Amino acid sequence: MATILQIETATQVCSVALSLNGETIAFKEQMAPNIHAASLTLFITEVMQNARLNYADLDAIAISKGPGSYTGLRIGVSTAKGLCFALDKPLIGINTLEMMANGFFKAQPDYKGLVCAMIDARRMEVFTAVYNQNLKEEVAVNAKIIDEQSFLEQLSNNELTFIGDGALKCESVIVNPNAKFSDQNYNSSICMSNLAYEAFLAKKFEDVAYFEPFYLKDFVFTTPKAKV
Repeated sequence: MATILQIETATQVCSVALSLNGETIAFKEQMAPNIHAASLTLFITEVMQNARLNYADLDAIAISKGPGSYTGLRIGVSTAKGLCFALDKPLIGINTLEMMANGFFKAQPDYKGLVCAMIDARRMEVFTAVYNQNLKEEVAVNAKIIDEQSFLEQLSNNELTFIGDGALKCESVIVNPNAKFSDQNYNSSICMSNLAYEAFLAKKFEDVAYFEPFYLKDFVFTTPKAKV
């Protein structure tokens, strides 16, 4: 048996779940800007209490490792690593875009097309990847500026559903009869339950000391505007 604490902070969603052998048994999440620092540890405590578990009962910690928000990822990964060190538990890293696609296919088991997971970046840029039903990458993870030519190859022969907080802003640009857009939230820790369990069974653990979030792009520092 494997009880895994799962953390997702790569977007504006702050999400914590507990899974037992790949099935979600408790979760807590909220979508709001800049809440991760104040809410994450509270959500973890609440989820553990609701499941009536002690931290010693955990077998591993799983983290949605990115790509995504620089600040959100730092908070989530730092919290996960701290728990791993304190409890002497292994760390599991799950690609955020793969997690999202996994959540979609779990919710739509009869869907035969492709899924494009998108995380909002700046302006018309997104962090994205395209997956088939077996969670194999049809388009590798990349940072992409969306225009009218985006994903034409995939759209030519497949229905392609765009998901994530970067998808809706692209709806007016990607105009194609095979393009579908979902407003459901798949940036959720519950979407990694089976993935985390599979990684646990395969002993695909991260090196806690050296593990870093998958930022995809370097963080860009900006200079605040001077007050008038």
